[in-house]
Amino acid sequence: MYKIVHLAAECFPIAKTGGLGDVVGALPKYLNKAGLSTCVLLPQYNQKWVQQNTKVNVWKGNLSSSHFNFNYYINQCVDAGLGFEVYLVDIPDLLFRENIYGYQDDHLRFLFFQQAALDWIKNWNDKPEVLHCHDHHTGLIPFMIKHCPAYSLLAHVRTVFTIHNGLYTGAFAWYNSRFFPEFSFQSKGSLDWDDTINPLACAIKCCDWLTTVSGGYLDELRFQPNPLQSLYNQHWQKSKGIVNGIDADVWNPKTDKNLTVKLAKSILKFKQKSKQEILKDTSLNPDLPLIVFIGRLVNEKGGELLPQAIGRYLSRVGNVNFYVLGSGSSDIENQLQRVRELFTQSVATYIGYNEALAHKLYAGADFLIMPSIIEPCGLNQLYAMRYATVPMVRSVGGLKDTVVDIGDTNGYGIRFTNANVEDILYSVNRAVDLYANPKLLEEIRKRLVALNFSWEKAVKEYIEIYQY
Repeated sequence: MYKIVHLAAECFPIAKTGGLGDVVGALPKYLNKAGLSTCVLLPQYNQKWVQQNTKVNVWKGNLSSSHFNFNYYINQCVDAGLGFEVYLVDIPDLLFRENIYGYQDDHLRFLFFQQAALDWIKNWNDKPEVLHCHDHHTGLIPFMIKHCPAYSLLAHVRTVFTIHNGLYTGAFAWYNSRFFPEFSFQSKGSLDWDDTINPLACAIKCCDWLTTVSGGYLDELRFQPNPLQSLYNQHWQKSKGIVNGIDADVWNPKTDKNLTVKLAKSILKFKQKSKQEILKDTSLNPDLPLIVFIGRLVNEKGGELLPQAIGRYLSRVGNVNFYVLGSGSSDIENQLQRVRELFTQSVATYIGYNEALAHKLYAGADFLIMPSIIEPCGLNQLYAMRYATVPMVRSVGGLKDTVVDIGDTNGYGIRFTNANVEDILYSVNRAVDLYANPKLLEEIRKRLVALNFSWEKAVKEYIEIYQY
């Protein structure tokens, strides 16, 4: 069977809300290319990709106790062409819903997903060598295989747990413990954190290896105040930060199926034509520098700073265009819409998620702004750089690890320290100055496209952990 099994709530292109989905949709493919047999297990949601792709049932099971009883089905995706095999865990009443998250019973949905996945895997003739769990949605798996007799056949399997975003712990009340498989009272401490069952804390305690998606983010978890700081320091010896890669097949400006203009010999022509293409249906002037934001409009990503910064800059100077693609807080969305109405010649917005438009914006933008409060790794800056778009990032987490400021030797990005409007405005001024220097801008663009953030390096580091 498979040496490595990835378990997650998201996997691009099947189900995705952010970077977690991108990583789980790429890492297994590159592990397979490196010679490791790997697959992905995730819940079967009622989403477009699931509806349009062929599935074959390979297992039917039942889990029951005095507190629960449900059937589950394991469906294999056939001819998906993803570079790895995918199995969907179908629990019709719980998992087969239109959204991935956002339900009051999410804690039970993912608890039962984990139980069903393990119940199937324990029946394999050839057990996997490693269960690679991603974020709190799968954080109880290391506990279950060590402390629940029902999964004792998997007790020898090593577990790797990757934190993509430690802000979300998945904690829920102890009265839900009745929905667990049987476990001994002595192991209760592995589940508990602040008198709740905390899947993230549990995973940190019970996994064999803990990884974060950048070294900078691991340092922040260990040395900056957060609810689990003592736990990260207690388990630092089994922890490692590994910067995410990007799928060079999907994010390739020379072949990107989402682009009408492909990168050929001239980076300048590619950028100019791509910008004209995305601005043709707007009022924005393609001769001006274009700064884009792509992502969730939430405080964590610095979203609340965007309307203020854009409004303040354009009220004084009109020599920049801004394009915002994303959704999130309704308050931030409304503020952006008001800014767009005030500055119709300089601001464009798309409220929602649009994968094809995102690719086009990376190609056509001159700069990408990421004023994140928290950014464990960040993939957007890696995508942008692949498309010769200069990143403007706050020095935090993975952004600090992957972007070198243009003021430093061989730099290729713009970094700022504080998550506030003043630092953003200062960065915009630096971007305008860079845009006014075509020779330097062209040199930096050449540096950007020469960078290598593919998965090969990260895969080598993961393989070392798997074999440790």
